[in-house]
Amino acid sequence: MQILRVTILLLLISLLREPVCAEESANRTMANDLSSEISLRVDKLVDQGKIAGAVTLVSQNGKTIHFTAEGSRDVNTDEAMTPETIFRIYSMTKPITTAATMQLVEQGKLALEDPVSRHLPELANPVVFRKGGEPTPAKREPTIADLMRHTSGYSYGFVGGEVAKMYREVDILARDSSMEEMVKKLARIPLQENPGTQWRYSISIDVLGAVIEAASGEKLEHYLADHLFEPLGMVDTAFFVPEEKWERFASQHGRGLTGKLRVSEAAEKSKFLTPPGLPSGGGGLCSTATDYLRFCEMILNQGNFDGNQILKPESVALMIRNQLPESISHIGIGDERTGVGFGYGFSVRTRETDWGFGGKVGEIGWGGAASTHFWMLPSENLAVITLRNFMPYQWTLEAELKNLIYDSIK
Repeated sequence: MQILRVTILLLLISLLREPVCAEESANRTMANDLSSEISLRVDKLVDQGKIAGAVTLVSQNGKTIHFTAEGSRDVNTDEAMTPETIFRIYSMTKPITTAATMQLVEQGKLALEDPVSRHLPELANPVVFRKGGEPTPAKREPTIADLMRHTSGYSYGFVGGEVAKMYREVDILARDSSMEEMVKKLARIPLQENPGTQWRYSISIDVLGAVIEAASGEKLEHYLADHLFEPLGMVDTAFFVPEEKWERFASQHGRGLTGKLRVSEAAEKSKFLTPPGLPSGGGGLCSTATDYLRFCEMILNQGNFDGNQILKPESVALMIRNQLPESISHIGIGDERTGVGFGYGFSVRTRETDWGFGGKVGEIGWGGAASTHFWMLPSENLAVITLRNFMPYQWTLEAELKNLIYDSIK
């Protein structure tokens, strides 16, 4: 009789439980299959010597579908990569700095149409480089919007002609200098072209860092910590790695003359172990996949994170929409990224083309110089983060995983 009562009780409990529909079960199976396949593919890249290791993370609708670490974070020591490994994310810093700028726009301390010189007077009256002659006055000054979408007329030291050479000669982003020194150096160098006429990857977002300091009255590192990192819970994101976290910091890799992977900057000897004099808003942060996902989730959730409105929905909408004029059809850094425009801080896929490993319309994202990358598809509430530290930049993980992920996630 006792056995019968227990049997009936268990039956009643099972009937009262919320049923699992076939679609939910299928989604779980699909997610498990996808995660396993991603790990298999990354492991294969490690075994083939194409990468030292990587952390890969896929999230949809606020749920983590895949999050693993494969390989090592240093090929010399063979220390295992872990999910909480800290990476130099370089230009993945740019969307974060742009988000901070949009906060100041919301507060009325900046306006998108403000000339940069309104906040950095040293940059007033810019001139444009003219080959074989004296620079000519710019037709207009670069604006805050120009900085965020890379149409400012500024350049970078590693791309471009004579103007880029001038940047290199003064070491314009020297880590041991200061924000003030960077602006003074920039004021003495002509623009590459008139603002608004061309998309050119540049130090624009580093200039935004100086604008943030001028408009907020705070040092860039403090502003980001107080207004983004703390409310988002990004506990491992900063312009340097503190001593208590050194054991989680990845070494940077490259290839020797034989083509074999080698350590190009050991974690224990990295410049990122100490605070910089010049915090680079365009490329100076270190972070983890977990931290960066929090930033991505805020963007996907229209500026809201865990009930905290970090940005207004209309600000996010501006950031993730192509902001280039019709005269600029696409972007490129020594290549032709057809079908790709630029918003405020993110690349934006405007149409599907042969370029971009199967990118979908509306896809946004960006990468860092050491082969870190992220992308999001807001229409599917999807975020993907692929982190490794290898220079020069390689598309390896995006090329390997993007179609797989898009084909698997519904």
